[in-house]
Amino acid sequence: MADQAAFLRYERGEQRLVLLLLAPALLLVSLLLLVPLAWLIFQSVWHDGLTLENYRRIFTEEIYARSFLLTFRIAATVTALTLLLGYPVAYAAAIMHPRWRPLVLALVVLPFWVSVLVRAYAWMVLLQRRGLVNALLQGSGLIDTPLTLINNEFGTVLATVHILLPFMVLPLYATMQRIPPELMLAGATLGGSPAHVFRHVFLPLSMPGVVAGGVLVFVLALGFYITPELLGGGRTFMISMLVGRNVELYDQWGAASSISVILLACVGLLFWVASRLVPLERIMGAR
Repeated sequence: MADQAAFLRYERGEQRLVLLLLAPALLLVSLLLLVPLAWLIFQSVWHDGLTLENYRRIFTEEIYARSFLLTFRIAATVTALTLLLGYPVAYAAAIMHPRWRPLVLALVVLPFWVSVLVRAYAWMVLLQRRGLVNALLQGSGLIDTPLTLINNEFGTVLATVHILLPFMVLPLYATMQRIPPELMLAGATLGGSPAHVFRHVFLPLSMPGVVAGGVLVFVLALGFYITPELLGGGRTFMISMLVGRNVELYDQWGAASSISVILLACVGLLFWVASRLVPLERIMGAR
């Protein structure tokens, strides 16, 4: 009994020590995250008193519905395209000789060295009516008149896919690297074709990376501002731009806050759904 009591005292002391060590981080998170979030929610329901007018406008005015639908459609399209492009890259990096993996990963993360603004302007130069893409297409005789590749949804999606592709490749690669190659060899030994073994063994085991990369890319695409502003030319009116207009042009902080709260709730729901499909510890990379 004495040993058990001593063990319990030691355990409680260790827990207090852990809480003490976590206190600075918890305080920092509270000041930088929870307090601004509480202030955001307060602003969304306060205008000379408690009111739900800002939320009523979101659900009754057409511009909000169009902006939300467009944003979620673009985010879903970008997520699907980054998955289609990123999965083969991550798979190749996972199965190739270890000597070449750092080179592939370096090429994947290389765009991080260039700011998003610079990359957006680079796409504007490439895709404009007299840009390199239209010049090559006209020079080859494939088109007679320049194509409209920017100031629309196409240019926004293309540039966003380029910017967010590494955020899909890296979680996929991290998951694929932990898949034992012996499983693939066992499937082949049992008579399975490469396509059959990939579909029934490798693909299911890589799903945590697919979910993690998909959630990460989708959430980041929801909040994109610079890229749709420049490549969309005012025609691709996403949620971030709607928030910016409410603050910059109309000084409507309450309206901007309510939009942000709704978007935050959507992201929280997305994480909840993802956690139902794949446990969060697997999404975050834990074994």
